[in-house]
Amino acid sequence: MSSRLAGKVAVVTGAGSGMGRAMAVRFAAEGASVLGADWNEEALKAVVDEVTAVGGTIKGVKTNVADRAQVEAMVQAAVDAFGKLDVLVNNAGVMDLNQGVAELDDDLYRRVMGVNVDGPTFASRAAIKAMGEDGGSILNIASVAGVGGGAAGAAYTMSKHAVIGLTRNTAFMYGPKGITCNAIIVGAVATNIMSSIDPTKLDQYGMSRSQRYYGLIPAQLQADDIANLALFLVSDEAKMVNGALVAADGGWRAA
Repeated sequence: MSSRLAGKVAVVTGAGSGMGRAMAVRFAAEGASVLGADWNEEALKAVVDEVTAVGGTIKGVKTNVADRAQVEAMVQAAVDAFGKLDVLVNNAGVMDLNQGVAELDDDLYRRVMGVNVDGPTFASRAAIKAMGEDGGSILNIASVAGVGGGAAGAAYTMSKHAVIGLTRNTAFMYGPKGITCNAIIVGAVATNIMSSIDPTKLDQYGMSRSQRYYGLIPAQLQADDIANLALFLVSDEAKMVNGALVAADGGWRAA
């Protein structure tokens, strides 16, 4: 095993699949003790089994990140299991139905904001308290939808803009305490995030508008591409990188 994260304790939300799974596996391979959180216990168990099979250290905790009490328990579970907390990755997220604000359903709006905004907010608050004077690293998984308006519907777009605001404010507020906070602006990545919605309910007008933006996608990334960048951003190699919005989109934003 490599050791770029040797001795560090990392919490990764949404660790049961996609980018979260790739990051949990990679962090453990680099020497970190990982607390993987996900709402899907079966998927989470598969990640735990994968990591432990090769000698990595990981604990899985079923967590709904939209629930503050569960998020606080998640962070405490990491401290209880491994003695401290060094790294938090706010990765868990859900998609919307590509509805503009005029068509947006209240229940869907609250669900997307609950997972995509409340989750990182609750987790960051708890993590900063757990990190204390030792400092640490928070990494938020944002999106091209957080810097533009064409990639998704109103709910998802607003949620990812909020994540970027959270990233910048956290970096500014807690940098002097040795806590960095950065975000990856993720482009088109092969994940199962679309399983978080019913595709038969996608707004057809919204989809027709987004297709114009999707037509500019230069390349589809894999989850490991995001894990590679995340590893750097949470490692000591990036200790002076703070408040950065780092694009991993194959050049999509350059189009």
